[in-house]
Amino acid sequence: MSAQLKHLDNVVSQSLAHERKSGDDLRSFIKTMNAALNVNAAPEALEQLARDIEERFGITMGLGATVDDESFRPWLDEAKASIDPYYWDRYKKLLHKNGLPQDVVTGLDQITDRILGRLGNPGLAEKWDRRGMVVGHVQSGKTANYTGLICKAADAGYRLIVVIAGIHNNLRNQTQERIDEGFIGRDTGRLATQGKKGNRAIGVGLFDDRKVPVSLTNTLFDFKKGTASTNTSQIDSYKVPVVLVIKKNHSTLKNLLDWLRENSARGDDQMIDQPMLLIDDEADNASINTKYSKEDITKINSQIRDLLNMFHRSCYVGYTATPFANIFVDPDQYDDVLKEDLFPKHFIVGLDAPSNYFGAKKIFIDGIPDEGDPVWLRTIRDNEDILPIKHKIDRKVDELPESLKEAARAFLIARTIRNLRGQASSHCSMLVNASRFTDVQGRLRNRLHEYLGAILDSLRVNGSRGRDGLRDPQIAALQKTWQREYAEAELDWDPIQSAMLDAVAPAKVVEVNSRSNGLDYSGESPVGQTVISVGGFSLSRGLTLEGLTITWFLRNTMMYDTLMQMGRWFGYRGGYEDLCRIWMPSEAIDWYAHIAEASEELHLELKKMEKAKASPADFGLAVRSHPASLLVTARNKMGSGQKHVLIGLSNAWVETAKISAKPADISANEDAARKFLEGLSSAGFHRSSAKKETGGFLIRDVSVNLIDNFLLAWRNHEQAFLTQTTPIRSYIGERQHDELEKWDVLVTSVSGDTELFDIAGWRVGPQVRSVGYKDLTDHMLSMSGKRARIASRGVEKIGVEPVKAKQAEEEYLQSLKEDGKPESHRPSFPDRIYRQVRDKPLFVLHVVKVRPPEEGDLPHLDRIPDRPVIGWSISFPQSAKPSDRVEYIINTQKFREIYGSDEEDDGAFEDD
Repeated sequence: MSAQLKHLDNVVSQSLAHERKSGDDLRSFIKTMNAALNVNAAPEALEQLARDIEERFGITMGLGATVDDESFRPWLDEAKASIDPYYWDRYKKLLHKNGLPQDVVTGLDQITDRILGRLGNPGLAEKWDRRGMVVGHVQSGKTANYTGLICKAADAGYRLIVVIAGIHNNLRNQTQERIDEGFIGRDTGRLATQGKKGNRAIGVGLFDDRKVPVSLTNTLFDFKKGTASTNTSQIDSYKVPVVLVIKKNHSTLKNLLDWLRENSARGDDQMIDQPMLLIDDEADNASINTKYSKEDITKINSQIRDLLNMFHRSCYVGYTATPFANIFVDPDQYDDVLKEDLFPKHFIVGLDAPSNYFGAKKIFIDGIPDEGDPVWLRTIRDNEDILPIKHKIDRKVDELPESLKEAARAFLIARTIRNLRGQASSHCSMLVNASRFTDVQGRLRNRLHEYLGAILDSLRVNGSRGRDGLRDPQIAALQKTWQREYAEAELDWDPIQSAMLDAVAPAKVVEVNSRSNGLDYSGESPVGQTVISVGGFSLSRGLTLEGLTITWFLRNTMMYDTLMQMGRWFGYRGGYEDLCRIWMPSEAIDWYAHIAEASEELHLELKKMEKAKASPADFGLAVRSHPASLLVTARNKMGSGQKHVLIGLSNAWVETAKISAKPADISANEDAARKFLEGLSSAGFHRSSAKKETGGFLIRDVSVNLIDNFLLAWRNHEQAFLTQTTPIRSYIGERQHDELEKWDVLVTSVSGDTELFDIAGWRVGPQVRSVGYKDLTDHMLSMSGKRARIASRGVEKIGVEPVKAKQAEEEYLQSLKEDGKPESHRPSFPDRIYRQVRDKPLFVLHVVKVRPPEEGDLPHLDRIPDRPVIGWSISFPQSAKPSDRVEYIINTQKFREIYGSDEEDDGAFEDD
């Protein structure tokens, strides 16, 4: 889009904020403004602009959920009459100018009011403090949310605002740029270096620059005591807000604390008396008390609390997309003010993502169909010989895996298609996140630079030769990639080949880490940047890659928060979502799908608790009790020996996604299944009388004793932490005379071209499941493929009364409607909605034929059994005692071997 057309878009979009138009009225208005502004755009360009605006204005956003403690007392509605929304009005105009959909701006206005109203009342002179958390989605607009909150807090009377950004300089600098544009209205870096000459308005300052906030940091430098002392002379008795954007770093926090203490010691108590708002961005990272000890508290956690305690009136709001760690902050640590941790005891707000959000749910749940290939995901299978997932700092990278070359070719094609769609002025990025070592990242960058150069050379020589150009191996490879990935993208190959050199000639490969940051989107050019970014930890925390289209991702940590934060490919992809592709190992796909499900459940839990008027402490207990919490609880400083973890099984799903491949265990588990089926027959339940369901045979009102005897005989693999039978049997035993006395049982059987398997007189068609080859080393059959599950989607609906199932589905559709999801965004129903309305538990006996990995000739394939193996799963209904938990035991050394540790994946080698 040209600069003139962009200006026309801005003018029209801002006008529509006050008066909505559509159809002919919108097109007539665009035509009028086209002439009035002398843009003179062609009719087809005006029509495309009209369609783009209509799409934007069709985007909606729900209002999320809020959980409050009992002490909440509303104050904002009464105070609004005396609040001049100066800073918010400027920011709202900027959002409209930047093309944010009207309904999203309206939703942001409402949700930031909701958060502001839960902060302390700055007009209340008595001492107070508030602690809260805002739970968003990765790359979904959390920065826009807290920028809006800062603007409104400043309007309401907050005079000191501290934003604690990422742990790396490039993340802090990026956050400062956002605050400059959305709140301050000045380029603080230019001001710091050029003084009055650099005092040029940007962002919100272009609308009104009368009351410019004072910033004690800038885009070039973090907080420095000397600079701060000089700048305080500009504050003019705090008639304007003071803002700091600081790095989450022990030394920086110490400098800030020392400076505040020194000012207070000199008698300058005015700052300490001001109402202070502290925004903790990426609040799960380095802020919480990770050592789980009341005495041995991490430095940063302690310093943040010291900072809050210095002010008579303070608010802490942690923003995160990965709240698991925050929820595990021990709320019992409220011994006294000094030991009080950062648990969000006063409020938790869950943010809904706008309907056009390209996130984990869309990619890893809705985007992985039961049949057919994933929409956006591609599997990396060729890296082990060239660049293993686990490698050392001196690992040589002499060539690129073919999958990375394929991803690079897809990126160049996608850039070209975007240009042909009229998006040449937009940035376009590719992410390569394959190593935590900066030296290895540098080698990868060099190989990619060389490969890009070879492609450009071929395009210069043969790109304009039409079909004859396909004799060039590089151009032929590009066309094959186009056929595999983009043949459905409405453009034939010929125009793509002709336009490709011009489109991708400016492409560059850059490093993004602690020693180098080649990203720079600040230049004003009619042509958007085309960048391949190679990095590690810096690409896993907060950093935004503009126009991210292609990702090649080789990391494999299985820690919830680290994995989700690595999802830099989430965000908004207007006009090119269909071109986006993500390459990653199959194990990583499985884990992302698993975590996406857990995250969805967490947001759903927030909404349930809002309706039930539960407190943040109640929500914390619910999340700590979730089976997914096992990974989180065991993540930090585990020590040696065993870790005891309390898990709740109310409203839970448990399944054997990992099964022992040891012949003795396979035989013993088959024998347990045989005795179970024989027990069914003895109780009068036979295959011939069982109800045929999609996926198997259903038997109702089975005694709990049969289930317990099966679990007692089951041989669990030591790595299958969640299917330890001792805690599960304990949970069942406590409810065997009431809630869990009678069970529904499904014996799986699939129809079709499959050889029947006979076990205890039951002839069933085995399910077919693929397994990951790496786990065969540990004699384990680890289910891979569709979400790493042994069960099929929809299994938890079996046995639920039709009326209740229908009710659950209608409530789910209503929740989507409340979230602003249009019909086209509605996926198939998730299993969890049926679990919540079950009257009886469901036990599923799985008979599984194991399919060898697709990779082919690999070690330990002889450990895959020829005959079907047994697995099981249980759907536990909601308990009348939901807070009851049972104890799981983890071998911490084995846990570390499987999932890694923070020390192994914390980016330490990038910060040397």
